Amino acid sequence: MPPDIEAVAAQVFTALADPTRRSILAALAAAGPTTATDLADRLPISRQAIAKHLALLTEAGLVKAEPGERRRVRYRLQSAPMQVAQQFLAALARDWDRSLDALQEHLDRFTGESM
Repeated sequence: MPPDIEAVAAQVFTALADPTRRSILAALAAAGPTTATDLADRLPISRQAIAKHLALLTEAGLVKAEPGERRRVRYRLQSAPMQVAQQFLAALARDWDRSLDALQEHLDRFTGESM
């Protein structure tokens, strides 16, 4: 069964709403897969806080935990949920564009009639 686009988008937007989670995603994008400890070394936040944010990002599907060497877990970016959120926004934009185009046509007719 395909994912519910609105539900996936809502999880992505919730995850992206927090600046720390956006920083974590940016760090993963820049450095590639890494551990919570490595992220804590790069960001001004404790490892425990990083772990909580990574759990939410994992739940949203934006990162994936992978076993690494010596039982260390590495986190890797996952693009699929972001693509679903982009599709949701694109559909929303199309709906707005149609509504705004209809309003513009109405205003153009109204303005043309009043002259």
